[in-house]
Amino acid sequence: MKYLKAILKIFEVKDLRRRILFTAFIFLIFRIFAHIPVPGVDVASLKQLFSESQLLSLLDIFSGGTLANFSVMSLGLNPYINASIIIQLLQLVFPKLEQLAKEGEAGREKINMYTRYLTVPLTTIQAFGMYILLRNSQIITQVTPLTLLSLIATITAGTIFLMWLGELISEKGIGNGISMIIFAGIVGRLPIGFAQTASVFDPSQFRNILIFIAMAIIVVVSIVIVTEARRPIQVNYSRRAGTGAAVTSYIPYRVNQAGVIPIIFAISLILLPTTFARFFESSPSVSLANFAQDIQRFFSPEGYAYNITYFLLVVAFTYFYTTVVFNTKQISEMLMKQGGFLPGIRPGTPTKAFLDYVSLRVTLFGAIFLGLIAILPSIGQAFTGITTLLIGGTGLLIVVAVILETSKQVESHLVMRDYDSFLRRSK
Repeated sequence: MKYLKAILKIFEVKDLRRRILFTAFIFLIFRIFAHIPVPGVDVASLKQLFSESQLLSLLDIFSGGTLANFSVMSLGLNPYINASIIIQLLQLVFPKLEQLAKEGEAGREKINMYTRYLTVPLTTIQAFGMYILLRNSQIITQVTPLTLLSLIATITAGTIFLMWLGELISEKGIGNGISMIIFAGIVGRLPIGFAQTASVFDPSQFRNILIFIAMAIIVVVSIVIVTEARRPIQVNYSRRAGTGAAVTSYIPYRVNQAGVIPIIFAISLILLPTTFARFFESSPSVSLANFAQDIQRFFSPEGYAYNITYFLLVVAFTYFYTTVVFNTKQISEMLMKQGGFLPGIRPGTPTKAFLDYVSLRVTLFGAIFLGLIAILPSIGQAFTGITTLLIGGTGLLIVVAVILETSKQVESHLVMRDYDSFLRRSK
């Protein structure tokens, strides 16, 4: 009853109700286009290929569930996410981009514009690579220059359209648009997973299903705890003139400072060997074809080599991306300019060294956690033998993070509404 009242209270706020209904409408458009396939593709064979490959299934998560259908939005937001990562990395190389990112809303708007521009060529390249992969797998039934051109143009237009839908959600809906689109794709696949599990249900597997449910609950609770976990770093500021009072604040250092970005990095890197190997598995050279098959077996998601490499890559990229996001040198310089200092730590280089020390220790826990989340499908399959319900730890991480972020945004709207009501009553 308490939760029902909270939901009814949400829909009592006109602006919030309008935003939620608008977001639901965008979700409907997204799901409709997600089932419109690109012409010339054998969809049945494509779904069979995805059901046999955890790597492709993982990519399907980030595409919002559109890649398995090879719809007009088959690449989803993968090119946009990659473009965002590249732009962030370029800020470390080009000082002008770094300065632009510090110019507030106007600077962020220009950064977003550059990201959109970069998304177009990335989409074109990825669409061509997907065409080659599917052609070698005998999934594309028509192989002509016109087919290639239409496929690339259709997929590029679909990604741009999906990117626009995400920006509409951010502007007029609720939550972060890009995250909400991915969230909708992941959640939209759950009924299919439940239906597949029910169709092959065996009473002897009941124990494994209970184990799976227990694991899912533990993982979700762990994700919530780690996502919300902070390591506060106390900062004292000089006494203000006229008041004589010192000001104390905190830097809320997050345990998972990098989010899901390290997993995306690791996926992109670990997919390269198997992707290139697929190009040569039908080679006339027997030795080259055998080598390509050996590479695919070595990096099979069921093997130890794949999972250990994947885990180590996620840990390494977590440290790398955290240093990009949490720049200890910039923070120490900013504290000096604002008259802030850490208790017992001298400003400047000692402050940077202390922040590096804290970052190294806290990030270790977050990196190991992300690494375990990344290889969770293999762990879950090994313990339960269930493959139809495994949306992956990455998918769970995205779903939980989006729910937490959206609930906070809804709460802020409700607080603002109560504050406005209070102001109107006080006049």
